[in-house]
Amino acid sequence: MANAFFSDLLSTISERGRTLLGRSSPNNDKQDASELVELCEALLSGRGEASGTAMAREVLDRYHHLDAAGRLAFFQSLAGNFGPDRARLAEAIESWRKQPDGGDASELHFASEPRRQELIRRLNRAPGGTGELVSMRSDLLSLMKGNKDLAALDRDVVHLLSSWFNRGFLVLRRIDWSSPANILEKIIRYEAVHEIRDWNDLRRRIDPVDRRCYAFFHPALADEPLIFVEVALTEAIPGAIAPLLAEEREPVPVERARTAVFYSISNTQRGLGGISFGSFLIKQVVEELRRELPKLDNFVTLSPVPGFMQWVKQADDVPLSEDDRQLLEGLGKPDWPDNAELAAQLRTVLEPLAAYYFLKARTPKGRLIDSVARFHLGNGARLERINWLGDLSPKGLRESAGVMVNYLYRLDDIEKNHEAYANNGEVIASSAVKKLLKGEGRRLLDMRLG
Repeated sequence: MANAFFSDLLSTISERGRTLLGRSSPNNDKQDASELVELCEALLSGRGEASGTAMAREVLDRYHHLDAAGRLAFFQSLAGNFGPDRARLAEAIESWRKQPDGGDASELHFASEPRRQELIRRLNRAPGGTGELVSMRSDLLSLMKGNKDLAALDRDVVHLLSSWFNRGFLVLRRIDWSSPANILEKIIRYEAVHEIRDWNDLRRRIDPVDRRCYAFFHPALADEPLIFVEVALTEAIPGAIAPLLAEEREPVPVERARTAVFYSISNTQRGLGGISFGSFLIKQVVEELRRELPKLDNFVTLSPVPGFMQWVKQADDVPLSEDDRQLLEGLGKPDWPDNAELAAQLRTVLEPLAAYYFLKARTPKGRLIDSVARFHLGNGARLERINWLGDLSPKGLRESAGVMVNYLYRLDDIEKNHEAYANNGEVIASSAVKKLLKGEGRRLLDMRLG
């Protein structure tokens, strides 16, 4: 109710501002980027609250009617012409050089701020401004490829969005079958890991006694989940996704559940890319589940490995013999998982390769190749288990030859694991995963790894 009141208040102020300015809502004709830039300059130079709110709303409205070329021109103008006030910055630098002190340092800080940051703050005052700026950043990301001059603008947008969407503003809500239909519809639409086919499929994931779904919301986007996680309560750590998503399955009585499985985490707002919510989400959900179900012992993921097969096929440092490469051609057969002999042969090659992929393979910049691994290991999880044929869906077979992994969140070790990974790049892994890398019981693996 408070959010609705505040939104209505801003709308009222905006409409009064339009009246004061003698402006009407823009029509649907294609807008010109240069006219929009002039309006932004006027917004920055104004001081009135009502007129500023109205002008901010008009900028956002007119932006909607720009075509792709117009939006690119608009962003390029923000990047090139809305930087710091050069005269003020030069004066602050000179003052600092003559007599550096705290006051001069503060002035230098504020003088170096690009004018576009204040512009973005003023746009955020418009009714619905926060959501529209998130959407605008999504457009910016689409246009950045091949336009490196937009990088500075993107940094400024991310800087402000990171402040507005910090953990202190986020609200955790459980999603269940009684949640509003518009939010449930968005859960279906935004699911990015394991497609939700229809409403019945959604109900199987959030309604049974052994299922949970939690999402972070922001007060400015009250009906838009920012990120959500789907959780299965099980008796043991699972190694495959199909039994968790099966239509005909018996729910696990909560008094017998000992494991909480985070099997799908989906970010929903492309415009908030690079602003991490997942770490906070998992840790807060763990706390919620521990309060509700104190008998839970294990908190694990069942995670995909989306880049594994691309790495196997394309990377120069993949430790494979010629015989192994010929064997991997068997992955081209659509029914290879049903061929027990072929699947067993492929397992002797792909499981150790998966261990190498997680523990040794790196990008040219020295980062882990797998983004999911970077996320969970950076959160302090341990690489617990590599699961052969954990995902038999067409997508799972194509991206990872069916391999899935469990990351274990052991609460007493999270901070220690995080420090080891963050400071030293160390991947904390179980002995079972390390044995796969050593190749115990695997033919010639030590020779392949050199």
